[in-house]
Amino acid sequence: MTYFGFLLRFLVIPILIFLIITYVDNKKNKPTIGFANGRAVWIAILVHIILAVTYTTPWDNYLVATGVWFYNPDLVTGIILGYVPIEEYTFFVLETLLGGLWFWFLIRRLSLPQTDFTPNKKIVYTSTFLLIITWIIFTYLFFSDNKPLTYLSITLFWALPPILLQFLYGADILWHHRKLVFWSIFVPGTYLSLMDIVALSDTTWSIAKDQTTGILFFGILPLEEVVFFFITNVLITFGMTLLLSDIGRKRFSDWKAKGYKGLP
Repeated sequence: MTYFGFLLRFLVIPILIFLIITYVDNKKNKPTIGFANGRAVWIAILVHIILAVTYTTPWDNYLVATGVWFYNPDLVTGIILGYVPIEEYTFFVLETLLGGLWFWFLIRRLSLPQTDFTPNKKIVYTSTFLLIITWIIFTYLFFSDNKPLTYLSITLFWALPPILLQFLYGADILWHHRKLVFWSIFVPGTYLSLMDIVALSDTTWSIAKDQTTGILFFGILPLEEVVFFFITNVLITFGMTLLLSDIGRKRFSDWKAKGYKGLP
């Protein structure tokens, strides 16, 4: 299976389905109680696509340049930007769009939390502290040149700093919307991990065995790939929740009124 064939089957088709659902929901004026709707959602998705391409490009180029990932030359177009085929950049865009549309689908169907929101700095500080410790550990492991941990450690070294910022801004908001957050991450993370088995089986892309832990699901899917798909959907879901929730937008307005002083 070519890389573009993979994208068409497993990302473009679901995106088209969710675009149709979104169109129907918009025609019916289906509300998003507790969240912004319409143009604001499209802007949030666009912002995440720009951030995904910008922030992921150096990390992805490093992985390909050092042989952690490699692609079957017969299954890609051969158009390379840096070290990475054009299909990979397309994947960044499509995964983010799919995650954003899935999030929009859910906020129109999941009920709001039953309790009123109460700001909780303890959740913010505790989660941030634990995340910093985790990031320090995996940063050390990455720079210690422990080869079997290369893929896992660089993924967490790369992904945890923006999650840290999201926690600082609104870990308590994310916890308040934990049902939405869970399903927004779990479904696309699981789906893309399972679809990855198809790509690995067809050698659309491959993962270097000597730069991974060797922990495999179903005998072929590396732990690191599962971590990648889940953590990218964490970034999308956290960002969409904080940008679009009424609570998140009010917190930003209050922070702006204070001249952006201190934490939000």
